[in-house]
Amino acid sequence: MALCDRTLQPARVATKRGIGFGRLGTYSASLKKMDTRAFRRSLNKSDNYYRNQGFGEKEQIAAQMDDEYQSDLVQTIRNQGYSYTQGDVTIKLAKDFGFCWGVERAIAMAYEARQHFPNQRIWITNEIIHNPGVNQRLQEMDVQFIQVIDGVKDFSVVEQGNVVILPAFGASVEEMKLLSERGCAIVDTTCPWVSKVWTTVEKHKKQAFTSIIHGKHKHEETVATKSFANTYLVVLNLEEAQYVADYILNGGNRDEFLSKFANAFSEGFDPDRDLAAVGIANQTTMLKGETEQIGKLLEHTMLKKYGPQAINDHFSSFNTICDATQERQDAMFELVDMNMDLMVVIGGFNSSNTTHLQEIAIERGIPSYHIDSPHRLGPGNQIEHQPLHAFTTTSQDWLPAGKVVIGITSGASTPDKSVAQVIQRIFQLKTEIPTPAVV
Repeated sequence: MALCDRTLQPARVATKRGIGFGRLGTYSASLKKMDTRAFRRSLNKSDNYYRNQGFGEKEQIAAQMDDEYQSDLVQTIRNQGYSYTQGDVTIKLAKDFGFCWGVERAIAMAYEARQHFPNQRIWITNEIIHNPGVNQRLQEMDVQFIQVIDGVKDFSVVEQGNVVILPAFGASVEEMKLLSERGCAIVDTTCPWVSKVWTTVEKHKKQAFTSIIHGKHKHEETVATKSFANTYLVVLNLEEAQYVADYILNGGNRDEFLSKFANAFSEGFDPDRDLAAVGIANQTTMLKGETEQIGKLLEHTMLKKYGPQAINDHFSSFNTICDATQERQDAMFELVDMNMDLMVVIGGFNSSNTTHLQEIAIERGIPSYHIDSPHRLGPGNQIEHQPLHAFTTTSQDWLPAGKVVIGITSGASTPDKSVAQVIQRIFQLKTEIPTPAVV
């Protein structure tokens, strides 16, 4: 199987229930009232915690990353106004795409850690980013991934003195506390924008507000964010937020509410009690416009119910929309306004920010193909891709004969080299398609 075509699926191993995080439920309950902000400050002062300070190998690591992830072809296309024609194919690149600074930072820290701790066992608690090639590269560097067994991370393999990398999505407060108490060296690559969201929900907790989190409740980032909240409810989209707003104003069927949001709220959550004061937070990779709409909807809901004099006692909102996510979405909106025959969106199939880029193309009625690597193209005129909210499928004759204009963008976890490889593969495949006869 090709390098970038592999999905990380660590081999399952037998383990006893109750080892590592087998008792996580009990462990979490004991931390519910914990001052997470104070814990983070304390952890930041620890000699075994590495976040903002480097290891002194930045220049060497930068050169290595340039070699592995950058592309002369992509830079050429940028220099030509984000447009490039070869034969019958014109490529239109989004003006913002690919690696964001938070992703670059996370990868660089992981590379530096491997170089700084050459003889120590290094673990990572999850995929560092949602890119199969990058995660595979870390495995080749002998960075081992914590296995998930029956839905539970097996931390029993982590020993005192081991090095543990926290991914760009962050890690739960339970995980961080466990690793700290075990005496591990912690390399924290959490994106600062994610940390900003944690600070927001900690403010909600201090005010005794329920955190309404716009996100996917199973996503690694949201799982981490929830752990810093006291009371929370995760809403996936504007439709779910509208349901919550209607319940706040009019009441409703409590059991129906709890069933609708099963697994998306904090332990003991009661909509009749816990929606009287709410604060807004978000998974940083969600659609910017939808997050803003949800915030405005709930603000107007609380204004209607409690009046302007009491709004500050019932509603709180801070801007936690990631700049990089916003820039890539804005660039995608600009790209889909151009005349294109089809769109290729490149990024991990489990990448939330990539999926939202695809949504923008689909909303404009542009045929869109989400792939995670150039190996999804071919053989022949076929493409293996993941339609929106569906399983991976293979489409035939996706490249039309004759001249074609193709828009290309990529998620924040996709290196320029992968984008270049996709473009080169398209050029190659297009030459194999017969030119239609002129009548």
